[in-house]
Amino acid sequence: MADQPALAKRLGWTFFILCCYRIGVHVPVPGVDASALASFFESMAGTLFSLFDMFSGGGLSNVSVFALGVMPYISASIIMQLLQVVSPEIKRMSKEEGQSGRRKITQYTRYLMVLITCIQGLGFAVGLENMTSPVGTPVVLAPGWHFRMVTMTTFVAGSVLVMWLGEQITERGIGNGISLIIFCGIVVGIPRAIIQSAALITAGDMSIFMAVIILVMMGAVTVCIVFVERAQRRIPISYAKRQIGRKMFGGQNSHLPLRMNTAGVIPPIFASSLLLFPATIGQFSDNAYIKMAAEIFSPQGIAYNLLYVALIFFFCYFYTAIIFDPKDMAENLKKAGGFIPGIRPGDKTQQYIDIVLSRLTLSGAVYISIVALLPMFLISNFNVPFYFGGTSLLILVGVAMDFMNQVESYMISSQYQGLMHKVRKTGKS
Repeated sequence: MADQPALAKRLGWTFFILCCYRIGVHVPVPGVDASALASFFESMAGTLFSLFDMFSGGGLSNVSVFALGVMPYISASIIMQLLQVVSPEIKRMSKEEGQSGRRKITQYTRYLMVLITCIQGLGFAVGLENMTSPVGTPVVLAPGWHFRMVTMTTFVAGSVLVMWLGEQITERGIGNGISLIIFCGIVVGIPRAIIQSAALITAGDMSIFMAVIILVMMGAVTVCIVFVERAQRRIPISYAKRQIGRKMFGGQNSHLPLRMNTAGVIPPIFASSLLLFPATIGQFSDNAYIKMAAEIFSPQGIAYNLLYVALIFFFCYFYTAIIFDPKDMAENLKKAGGFIPGIRPGDKTQQYIDIVLSRLTLSGAVYISIVALLPMFLISNFNVPFYFGGTSLLILVGVAMDFMNQVESYMISSQYQGLMHKVRKTGKS
């Protein structure tokens, strides 16, 4: 039972960090008229701002110090992972230099995140100066370069703090910190979405029958997500018998589990982070061409959804290729004396694993795309809040399952360490 206090401490630390993040979401940027801002976002309900506000945990609608949330860090991570493919130097740092190389890449990611936040923060500040409430009240009390620099600096400090909070959860708590921050932002918005749905039913804009259908659909999508996230293709592995001295080793049968959705919730998060902010800047601009482009790439538009699906497919294959290398797996099997029945070790094994993984990734990309497009269908046809869409459900279920798996792994590891400690004490006595 010695593992319970340590687990409780990690869970308590995780909860504390998430509470600190939620406090920061409600700290506004100086120089903004809160009432005019609230009126503006009420008039923009159901548009791109609602989706971006969901990923920022409500920080956008409050224009808080955490308004940009984890999106700059995610964008920087995307760029660094792409550079690992095209840059031999960064790839060498990641593969050959071990822990020191990964620390350097993490450091470069942080620098790049600060640069991205500066650009986005300045663009956001300029956009705020052009925003007015429905009655014409300006959102910014004193526009100018002073407000722009203060806002940009505040956003940079806020994004760096969010990144640090996520790293603290990963190192000292339980689960992936960045994913849990996004998870927390979506969860706290669900009560507000329920209230909005109740208001739609009361006003007659949504029937009770339609609300029941949507609840049933959400339940079915959740069950589907759980089923697919746990689905595996198990490739049989056999090990040849080897005699070392007088002992015989090997001769066992095992399997290589390949998940249907190896990339998890990363593709929709990465795709959304790339699409949301440029489209949001387009909403702020007064230029006729930029506004026309923003309308074409609105969440309800065909162009946006086609590009969204294309990015999901890209990140599914890209992220799977990063975390799972068929060549390394084939070489490790060959060194351990393992082989796939009917497949020659070496290059043939690599090709076979690559083909199976590519087919699984294709199925996973189709599944994620269908789930991700569900909110757009519900919003355009039934005026349903973003929080009840497929992307939010995918993130909620995926992160919750990953969190529970890490809790179980930690408990098993702690119990094993405690058992070994007891064995050592028994041996000494």
